[in-house]
Amino acid sequence: MKKLSRLSVVGYGAGDAANSMVISTANMFLLVYYTDVAGIAAAAAGTLLVAARVFNAFTDIAAGRIVDRVQWTRWGKFRPFLMFGFVPLVLGAAVFHVPDAAPDAKLLYAYCTYGLVCLAYSLVNVPYGCLVGAMTQDPRERARLAGARTIGGLATGAVLGFVVAPLLGAGGDMQQIFTVLTIAFAGVGSLLYLFTGLACREQVGGAIPRITLRQSINALRTNSPLLVLCVSSVLFVTGNSATGAAQFFYLRDVLSRVDLFPVMAATQVLITLTLAVAMPRPVAKWGKKAVFTAGCLLGVAGGIAVFVAPAGLPWLAVAGIVLAQLSSATVGILTWALVADTVEYGEWKTGVRVQGINYALLAATRKLGMGFGGGLVAYALAWGAYDAGLHEQAGDAVLAIRAAAGLLPGILALAAVVVMSWYRLTDSRHAELVAALQSR
Repeated sequence: MKKLSRLSVVGYGAGDAANSMVISTANMFLLVYYTDVAGIAAAAAGTLLVAARVFNAFTDIAAGRIVDRVQWTRWGKFRPFLMFGFVPLVLGAAVFHVPDAAPDAKLLYAYCTYGLVCLAYSLVNVPYGCLVGAMTQDPRERARLAGARTIGGLATGAVLGFVVAPLLGAGGDMQQIFTVLTIAFAGVGSLLYLFTGLACREQVGGAIPRITLRQSINALRTNSPLLVLCVSSVLFVTGNSATGAAQFFYLRDVLSRVDLFPVMAATQVLITLTLAVAMPRPVAKWGKKAVFTAGCLLGVAGGIAVFVAPAGLPWLAVAGIVLAQLSSATVGILTWALVADTVEYGEWKTGVRVQGINYALLAATRKLGMGFGGGLVAYALAWGAYDAGLHEQAGDAVLAIRAAAGLLPGILALAAVVVMSWYRLTDSRHAELVAALQSR
């Protein structure tokens, strides 16, 4: 099998930069937009986020089935879907333009536009994720692709943290800021998806071009490593998404240091770039599962520090956020390498290579986690009687923000560690399965 070219690795990373223009913008700022700009009540916004992500989980599964049913073309099996990447980007711009109308009309508009984004995003993101398993079976090459994906998403996150967040904290016109941002992302992101489709090449095909529903169900039912990974992932992502959604509120309303947002974005860039390059070494020494577990435990420590840090000791809160960032980057990089391994396990177990439904199930659980995380923050704000019109929040609101940003994510990261203890597909076992598949 040909070694991946640098262009193909960069092209794959560009795809997640485009993905993040949809998903990271929503994760970081949609709750703030709904509550502070659109004027939607926090509890109603929380219910919307949870409902949309549950719907998104089902659209991911449906997209996985569609991908597994599609036959190979001269462009491959997955790349043609990326040519329609402009659709979720354009719809994303509509999400951040809730009209000035009656409360019920605003909420209906928000449900419809965000639901359409979830549907369109699944039909692009699921085949994008499947590209890893189709481009190579080499663990080191997959690690390169996972690192490139992480860096691509990080590039978009850096723009949001360095440029957008300070503008919002400075009291600018939020609606105008989001208008310019989403329109620019629609144009740039569409070009990035096109670049990914042209630069990446698929080399690994399945023995069966079209997978039946029964084969998909059987492959999922017998793939215990995938199921364990999905449960652990939904717990971790719920906490991690709560941290992301609450961070702006935490820095602004608890520490009164929204100026630290760009600093935190800078540390995230540095941490992720370092880990993307250095990750193969600890993985080679201790294995993906052990490093994944260590990453979750960093999240536990970080969450506790964020929760207990006094407002007068911002350095302690910053240390907790940095630990949470280390945790997020470590687990994020390894998750995509682990799910690729489960594809070979399922093929060895059943004789059927089902890339689409494997990735779709993991993506669906992660979408649930994102929705649950955003919902937790919104419900916490509602419990604490958060008032978007107040310059200084009351004590209950501050406590709710602390819990959403630190305590709950720490508890969920610990639960993810417990679940991951049942994961049995070690790196050495995966190498044995690959060798067995190649000898068939």
